[in-house]
Amino acid sequence: MPPPSADTIMEDRVVIKVSVYYPYTPDNRFDFTYYCNEHMPMVKDRLGDACQGIAVDRGISAEAPGSEPLYAAVCHLFFNSVEDFGAAFAPHEKEIMEDIPNYTDIKPVIQISEVLINARRSEHGPFHLHLPDTTA
Repeated sequence: MPPPSADTIMEDRVVIKVSVYYPYTPDNRFDFTYYCNEHMPMVKDRLGDACQGIAVDRGISAEAPGSEPLYAAVCHLFFNSVEDFGAAFAPHEKEIMEDIPNYTDIKPVIQISEVLINARRSEHGPFHLHLPDTTA
């Protein structure tokens, strides 16, 4: 089967990424076992089908190998819209936020972004660009 053409992989929908950053300090506490095995499954369950995907990163260094990372951890949650995120998160915000002390003493920083490119190594063809057509 040939790889999909650019016309079939381009999508008009907006994808939103909610990123939760946990800034690194040498004396911070972050329990990745609890976070990955308890907290994130609870978050995924509470957000339900509105959450299209989850990724969790553990910081290993900044730009120079062996240097301290900027973030101890980063979580990315994917949604079809900011409204979908808000509707899924609001009813469970208190429960989700109250669980934070169970895995860290770091105050998280949250950013909501519009995803412009979302590509996987196994996908063929051009990047999935989610940009408005400005040629018209």
